Amino acid sequence: MQFSELGLHEAVQKAVAEQGYTEPTPIQAAAIPPVLEGGDVIGIAQTGTGKTAAFTLPILTRLAKGKAAPGAVRALVLAPTRELALQIEENVRAYGRHLPLSVAVVFGGVGERPQIAALRKGCDLLVATPGRLLDLGSQGHGDFRDLEVLVLDEADRMLDMGFLPSIRRIVRALPRDRQTLMFSATLSKEIEQLTSEFQRQPKLVQVGRRSNPAETVEQAFLECPHNLKQGLLAHLLRQPGWDSVIVFSRTKHGADRICRKLEKDGVEAVAIHANRSQNQRQRALEAFKSGRVRVLVATDIASRGIDVDGITHVVNFDFPDQLEDYVHRIGRTGRAQATGKSVTFITSEDVPELRRLERLVGKPIPKPAKAEGFDYAEATRQAFAAPAPDAAPRPHHRGPGHNRREREQRAQPPRPGAWHGGRGGFGSPGGQGGQRPRGRNR
Repeated sequence: MQFSELGLHEAVQKAVAEQGYTEPTPIQAAAIPPVLEGGDVIGIAQTGTGKTAAFTLPILTRLAKGKAAPGAVRALVLAPTRELALQIEENVRAYGRHLPLSVAVVFGGVGERPQIAALRKGCDLLVATPGRLLDLGSQGHGDFRDLEVLVLDEADRMLDMGFLPSIRRIVRALPRDRQTLMFSATLSKEIEQLTSEFQRQPKLVQVGRRSNPAETVEQAFLECPHNLKQGLLAHLLRQPGWDSVIVFSRTKHGADRICRKLEKDGVEAVAIHANRSQNQRQRALEAFKSGRVRVLVATDIASRGIDVDGITHVVNFDFPDQLEDYVHRIGRTGRAQATGKSVTFITSEDVPELRRLERLVGKPIPKPAKAEGFDYAEATRQAFAAPAPDAAPRPHHRGPGHNRREREQRAQPPRPGAWHGGRGGFGSPGGQGGQRPRGRNR
């Protein structure tokens, strides 16, 4: 199948061809037709299979038929992280380069004024993180009464990060007569049940097994006590072919510590996590993308917002707290039909989680093995000769989504009057928003 057979706008097809794509990926071929038909869609596919294009291409085709009114927003894409929001905006601009459409992005960590100006001007497509959108909406900025399409990208991640109360507030303020799309690499049954709140008779489009890592990623699990992790990482980075590497840490402080120790070993590395400013995160990502730095150390907040070509390896320095994050972490490599390799360090504490991961993906995974060429005895001697690095603490596991439930329980109700009237902002009197019964599109 070719993109020309999917019914996309000619200008969109031209832009796709200029990006070097001729054939759609399976999720694109399966999702684009029902999205073009205007119905609600749930799209599930492995990371790195082109889900962003699966919804942006048909949305751009739909938006090409009109133009946003001054101050209004026609399509809204919600994303869990700043990195993913920026990546979506970049893709939308690339695919819509031959269309007279306006695009804006809204996220936290930067000044509000340019974003407020963009909302006042209006745009055909807005990409936003829920927190900043609520902040600006509560100030009366943004007119969503003419909204045609809502997209929840990485929907499971947004709910797992505790965004459900924010998403509900946003959805209540949107028109009832709209198209709602949900896309993710994983979507648990618990979360699927929530789609009845946001969608109306959605069509499920699923490519591959749920929660299954991409087949293009070769997975390895290496035995490694806590105090040998840094030495093993340095050993691996000295191997040929480790040209572009993402290392995942469980904590922000752990990511910084890994960077400092790598630099002592002569390996330049940069970190991305929530404590870094947006400018710092952007500079780090650009240095990694350009190849000036070959090692990027990240926490899970960035695992779904990094879309860089040519990543050769992913290293799970710490086993993830949420097993679903394993799929997203290793999905940073082996993208767009390329091959890649993931390496996960396994301590004795991680063995039970490894068995749970095997049940999650539904097939056997390689047994932990000793790292080839790594002298464990000598590394142990050196580790005991120097202060041992602090190990990232593992919280007691209380079932999938427990972090999200705790955050929801702590979430405070909105202050009375936080959403005020007028044309701008959410919850304007006389608008089309409002609570809808379960099973209806909201």
